[in-house]
Amino acid sequence: MSLTSLTAISPVDGRYRSKVSELAPYFSEFGLIKYRVHVEVEYFIALVEAGIGPLKEVSTSIFPKLRAIVTAFSEADALAIKEIEKTTNHDVKAVEYFLKDKMQQLGLENYLEFIHFGLTSQDINNTSIPLSLKEAVNEVYIPSLNELISVLKGYTKDWSGIALLARTHGQPASPTILGKEIGVFVYRLETQLEILKTIPYAAKFGGATGNFNAHQVAFPDTDWVAFSNRFVNEQLGLKRSQLTTQIENYDQLANLFDCLKRINTIILDLDRDMWTYISMEYFKQKLKEGEVGSSAMPHKVNPIDFENSEGNIGIANALYEHLAAKLPVSRLQRDLTDSTVLRAIGMPLAHSLISFKATIAGLNKLLLNEAAIQQDLEDNWAVVAEAIQTILRSIGFPKPYEALKGLTRKNEKVTQQTVHDFIDTLEVDVAMKERLKKITPSNYTGVKLV
Repeated sequence: MSLTSLTAISPVDGRYRSKVSELAPYFSEFGLIKYRVHVEVEYFIALVEAGIGPLKEVSTSIFPKLRAIVTAFSEADALAIKEIEKTTNHDVKAVEYFLKDKMQQLGLENYLEFIHFGLTSQDINNTSIPLSLKEAVNEVYIPSLNELISVLKGYTKDWSGIALLARTHGQPASPTILGKEIGVFVYRLETQLEILKTIPYAAKFGGATGNFNAHQVAFPDTDWVAFSNRFVNEQLGLKRSQLTTQIENYDQLANLFDCLKRINTIILDLDRDMWTYISMEYFKQKLKEGEVGSSAMPHKVNPIDFENSEGNIGIANALYEHLAAKLPVSRLQRDLTDSTVLRAIGMPLAHSLISFKATIAGLNKLLLNEAAIQQDLEDNWAVVAEAIQTILRSIGFPKPYEALKGLTRKNEKVTQQTVHDFIDTLEVDVAMKERLKKITPSNYTGVKLV
């Protein structure tokens, strides 16, 4: 079988490919190879700029041609590197040989050994991967999340005047505003987004075991810590970890994945609320010509987008959780378990992206059913009991809670009439009775927060 969207094992490369293809430049094998090439080229340029050994002879005029190796990097180049790997049986070494060949073509044959100079594979991997992750988050993930937040903000505004029966423990509770309830999710997501933006993309760069052994023995007069800090922090835009073993500590990566997991959990909470509101008929859903809700029941319009989102979040969060728990743990200076796990970091982001798009699709199908919402309020006059007993407390009325408890816990329906009849029995003045009778489930909604 040839690899197509029909034969792919992973659904993110099969059924959902069209929804996540924008992540391919960052997390595919092609993407990983290109980022490795990028780091190796920038490292060579940094060595030239620092005037290390014979590299002081290299003219900076060659830099655009070196960087063009990256900007013009093609699938043919990636395949050439994979062909070299068949001989080296080492992916990073294959990149080194590829670049040495390119440098010869540029007339830099005297400086070939400064490609990958003093480095171990993880100096390249632990800069390439966080760099690709950073750019994927900033260029794909955050814009998609902001699109979801924007849709929610629109509903927060549109529904800012819609009274809604709240439910705590699944039971009728003090009424709220539908727009405010949507606004809660906006607030939560924006809070986590701000946290996400503060998390550094940490990178390891320090030689075989993190001590610059090879660098120092070759050029002892160079401040390799300062050089590497400039290279990683300024040239690559990452944050160099100052003390590591052969590999990055991955603590900040775990921090990032935990934050992405929290964002997903908030969206999962939203999905389930919207699913429930649809089941309560607070919302209808826009129909799409030709779409089938059930193979057996023609009347059904299922909330499939929210269910799709929930399912993908479950997969994403399981992967985020494993990545955050596993990556910071390594035997002594290094074992290989991080290598295979790091190749999967695109998977949870892909499933997250699918969930974002599914939730947006579900939100865009919603049709507000104000009649059902209003009827639910009208059927639950018992919720104004809190308002009445609180006002009575404020004027020193004896045992108002107990009085209202007796009214609302009888095995008979509480209606506007029964509430008003109860108010008429209270030993308060006429003005107070009129004040209490003005309270309804639709206007007892508290402070306007959105």
